[in-house]
Amino acid sequence: MSGPRVSSFFLGNSSGVNFSIILSPRDAETGKLQLANCSGSKRAGDWNLDVTPGVDTSKVTVSLTRTLELCLPNATECCPSPLCMVETLQVLACRGSVMLAQLLIQAEIFANSSFTGNVSENATVIPNQAFKPLGSCPCNLTAGACDVRCCCDLECTPDLQQLFSGSCFTGVFGGDVNPPYDQLCSSQSMEYTPEWFPFLCVQSSLDNTPFRGYFYHGSTSTPKVPSFKIPVQTSPGKPFTGYREGDPIITEEDEYFTVPQQSMAGQCVGNAPVAYLHNFDVKCLTNLESYKEGLPHDVRINSGTADFIQQNVVYRAITDRGKFITESESLLAAEVLCQNVTFAEHYKFIWKDKNIEQVNVTVFLGSLCDGEILTQRFTVEFLSLNSTNGEELFENPGYQVGKPVRAANLNASDPLGSLSIWQPAGRGLCASATYRPVLFGVDSYSGCILEVDINEDCSLLRGNVTEKLNALIQATHIGKMNNSSYSDLNDWVEIIRLDPFSSNVSTGGLKGICPDIPANLNIRIIFAKVGAVQGIPQQQILAVQISYSTVLWQFQCGLGCRNTLSFLPITASVQFLEVPAQPPPPVTRYQIIYAEFDCNRNEVCWPQLLYPLTHFYTGEPYSQSLAKGLFLAFLILLAAIMSNPWFSKLWNR
Repeated sequence: MSGPRVSSFFLGNSSGVNFSIILSPRDAETGKLQLANCSGSKRAGDWNLDVTPGVDTSKVTVSLTRTLELCLPNATECCPSPLCMVETLQVLACRGSVMLAQLLIQAEIFANSSFTGNVSENATVIPNQAFKPLGSCPCNLTAGACDVRCCCDLECTPDLQQLFSGSCFTGVFGGDVNPPYDQLCSSQSMEYTPEWFPFLCVQSSLDNTPFRGYFYHGSTSTPKVPSFKIPVQTSPGKPFTGYREGDPIITEEDEYFTVPQQSMAGQCVGNAPVAYLHNFDVKCLTNLESYKEGLPHDVRINSGTADFIQQNVVYRAITDRGKFITESESLLAAEVLCQNVTFAEHYKFIWKDKNIEQVNVTVFLGSLCDGEILTQRFTVEFLSLNSTNGEELFENPGYQVGKPVRAANLNASDPLGSLSIWQPAGRGLCASATYRPVLFGVDSYSGCILEVDINEDCSLLRGNVTEKLNALIQATHIGKMNNSSYSDLNDWVEIIRLDPFSSNVSTGGLKGICPDIPANLNIRIIFAKVGAVQGIPQQQILAVQISYSTVLWQFQCGLGCRNTLSFLPITASVQFLEVPAQPPPPVTRYQIIYAEFDCNRNEVCWPQLLYPLTHFYTGEPYSQSLAKGLFLAFLILLAAIMSNPWFSKLWNR
């Protein structure tokens, strides 16, 4: 050991085992180890023995109880030389007078020292690794001490090397920094040498090896490291071609224009880029401790033509803080710390074709105090330049991502309908939950918690849950397009309802158990892209299906079952499924009968055997594929000729 502490393990049951330590067990005259006995203790000189018992393994730790410092002038109890302590220890494990195990420890510990001289400015000369290894003994890890099993360590005395001479490190780590490699002709390291090895082996000196040797200094090419900057050209080269739907909006610094948005996990992401023509309305929870300011409003935005426009910002004060503060902790007036923060930001982008003409921002500021939870609101809305009074004209009749799905109740006198999901608040109870509309193209998952009594009737509970779920769908039809007319029935698709399973299972008079509760509402909306207007896809809803998933509700008994109320979570999910605008071609009779030749259902596709020779193959130039195909055909023809019997007779003649 070369440090003040070393640990080992005793394997086996340590019950009734006595551990002891002996100092200097080597005889001074003969140099042999003294006969060990089991009468020792757990302390010997400056050494202490600690044992941590376990089930089948006990940890044995030997530690030095004093510090080792170099002697200063007129100092005592210190080390006169850097090699401060050289002692031999022996740890014994005995049961009674019978010795079960022993551990020999050779301690060579150097004194603790710190450099107090002047620093030399001479730089360390590192040899050229192409001709000389940088480290001739990689296992020599400790300066001024012997590393166990490192036979190339020059600091190991012959006596120490005898302790581990049969267990030295091998390979490069053990000092063999230039071993013969497998590909060398003179190497016999491979256990099974293939027959072709003498023809393909490498004939070279050991100076040229994978470990060290003469490196090739031929022509090199500078690697092209991709830049994280967005390639936007603003000066007299090729002009910026404008935005397409879904493209991120770029700032003057060639960075993304970001506004906090919700991720797929439901959490808010502060540096989410704004996508062109994608509206959203999100709410994010924060407090004074975790509040962070967003992107500055003086950042200029790329309009799409390599020009930059400034944001028109209007600041307003919040008059009703109750709409934004959802929870408040009671703190003493002397401890309250408040700060003026952003409560809401509303962005309006005025666009035309592929360009942004104007950006209007309204920022609502208010005071947020320590202990309060703030619900921030961020909205982004894209309005066409041809809009009137803030109402956008429907130039593209199709749905755009982020737009509310239009719903109607065509069986009522007032056809206005709604398709919503929950917006929980506070404790998340259904009684206090609000609604938010279903947005096109945005898969959503929300829910709330319903309080249920232990004596609740199962039939009434099913009816109550069904009523809560049906309140989200106040409609009988969904608009195919964003401009569907209430007077034209062909502009709407009827909602397909799959009613929940009505259960007649009896619980046998048991309280707190109700099977087949329709607690999950599933809304599936099928849409397709049926065209494009000015390069923007025109998306149309084809069908809407509503189904229910049932669960088994069971009363959850709390501590002592003192509470007679339990909770039932009910959820609603919205999933958008895109299908091709045209149905796929029907399966031919040939594909039905000869299924083994169908390329869509088999890994081997025989009809496409000559696919590389057709013009549809673009993996390489057609001339190369044609040449390779003709050469392959020539080889097949040659093999067929040579396998013919008359060819062998002609060859023998």
